[in-house]
Amino acid sequence: MTLDHFIKKYDIINSIVLLEGKRDVADEDKPRLIDLGRILASRTKQVLFRSGNARGADLYFSEGVSSVDKERLQVITPYHDHRKKTNLAFETISVDRINLVAEPEVVYQSKQNKKMGTLIDKYVSGDIDRYSIKAAYIIRDTIKVIGTEEVMPASFAIFYDDFSNPRSGGTGHTMNICNKNEVPFVDQSVWMDWL
Repeated sequence: MTLDHFIKKYDIINSIVLLEGKRDVADEDKPRLIDLGRILASRTKQVLFRSGNARGADLYFSEGVSSVDKERLQVITPYHDHRKKTNLAFETISVDRINLVAEPEVVYQSKQNKKMGTLIDKYVSGDIDRYSIKAAYIIRDTIKVIGTEEVMPASFAIFYDDFSNPRSGGTGHTMNICNKNEVPFVDQSVWMDWL
């Protein structure tokens, strides 16, 4: 996929594009992530960009987008005030403000992450402690893709992955949720050619 093809297909009303990835970003790649966010925001008019507000790739992509048009940046956070000082988004939606009992598909798909199943049940039931709060991060990653009753689902996703340990952690979970829901995505093996 080329940048022009991406723009033609996804610069439409109600298009949501995820920009996210690993927390550890190679020093030489940091300006590239910022550049991509800037290029995408300046070359499109209707796309809403969505991030998870994490350190690393999420922040660098967000810096690029917000430098052009902060009003087209939305973040889904695991809890209210998550990394508030570095949140560059115009709109923030936090998992702890969503009635997860009314979102069974979010819970079901989040539990596809087998390591987190018990913690997700605990979190959704309201039993929140320093361990179950970890479930909010996986739930956030699921919501970023499939949305909720009030949050639109993603149309496309752009990732920065760690090729030495690909599709692992929260980024890997998000990629798996994209696959399950037929949300197309690319990683830096594709989008680096867009710069």
